[in-house]
Amino acid sequence: MSKTFWMVVVDEENLEITREQGFKVVGIDSRNRRKAVRITPEDRLLFYVQDRKGFAATATVESEHFEEKTRVWKHHQKNELFANRVKVAANLVLDSDDYIDATQIAPTLEYVKKWPAEHWPLAFFGMLHIVPQRDFNLLEDEIRKASDAAKKRKPKTPDKEATTAATASRRRLKKKSESTRRRRRARTRSATKQAR
Repeated sequence: MSKTFWMVVVDEENLEITREQGFKVVGIDSRNRRKAVRITPEDRLLFYVQDRKGFAATATVESEHFEEKTRVWKHHQKNELFANRVKVAANLVLDSDDYIDATQIAPTLEYVKKWPAEHWPLAFFGMLHIVPQRDFNLLEDEIRKASDAAKKRKPKTPDKEATTAATASRRRLKKKSESTRRRRRARTRSATKQAR
């Protein structure tokens, strides 16, 4: 069975909730239930953040559709629980400063060509869309490039074990030099007494 490429439209708050949950489960709203039940393992998901007009992440589906009514995500309608869920594994997830700007890339997408160029945001109404593989691959490649660039910009944090080992080594050297100084002082005192 061939995999399907989905675009999940979320707001930034709900993407952050998904991120905090470890990007392990995605919930789809009740309006898109008929599409959500068609999601199967190995399908791919692309996340579009509507209020930021940016592409933020990709993931691979790891389970069949299931229903769960535990409240996780937020919605303006209190009875919306995003109960149509699938387990996922994140592939690429960008920080909010690194999202791919949809205003630059969306008008070139095959999926968006159904709408007049100036009205491309209409293509992103609703939470769940099937997109062509070509569009998915193009956007995932852009997300990968942005992720690599972000990693190069961030300073490397020293390894905790290496830092601890270096600190211990400095302490040993300090103790060694202190004991060497004490021995020298003792020899100097001893030599001074003998000279008298």
